[in-house]
Amino acid sequence: MTPVKNIIFDLGGVLLNLDYDKTTNAFKRLGVENFDELFSQFKANDLFEKLETGRISEIFFYETMHDYSGKRLTNKQIETAWNAMLLDFRLESLNFLNSIKDKYNIYLLSNTNSIHYEAFKKILQKQTGKDSINGYFIKAYYSHLIHLRKPYPQAYQYVLNDAALVAEETLFIDDSFNNIETARQLGINTHLLLKEERIETLGL
Repeated sequence: MTPVKNIIFDLGGVLLNLDYDKTTNAFKRLGVENFDELFSQFKANDLFEKLETGRISEIFFYETMHDYSGKRLTNKQIETAWNAMLLDFRLESLNFLNSIKDKYNIYLLSNTNSIHYEAFKKILQKQTGKDSINGYFIKAYYSHLIHLRKPYPQAYQYVLNDAALVAEETLFIDDSFNNIETARQLGINTHLLLKEERIETLGL
């Protein structure tokens, strides 16, 4: 077996605690009754795919969510509902990243969007005083900035190519089976992080 030299971490559900139900319930209260059919941990409709790949503006997203609700909501109401899923960072996991920097080349690959990006930066700043999570990694790749998202193979291939990584020497850790399966098919080593697991207990 080829030794692992590189680790690519997911963000939500791995380093940042999420609760998708909070956002689903918040949007249902705003009149978007079928929100869980539009977006969840495991799927995203065309609107959310475009938001997470930076192909639509925040304003277009807000206007479309107004239409979905059938009400004239404020952008702030939509932003608050959309950000409701973002809880807090796992500080022990972040500290663990610092402890393995000399052992592995570590990277981040996250499906996110400009709205969540600004929101979790504020959460991190409040918890740690740091302005960005990027300093924990050699490089952080965000779907809305690279215009590619998991589980599409192009997203993983982009990271492998950009960072000059060999798939067989790379471990990918994510909390979504869909994302893990694509990485595995590309020859990347994988670990599906279960809800009760933390990266600092994996024996890396």
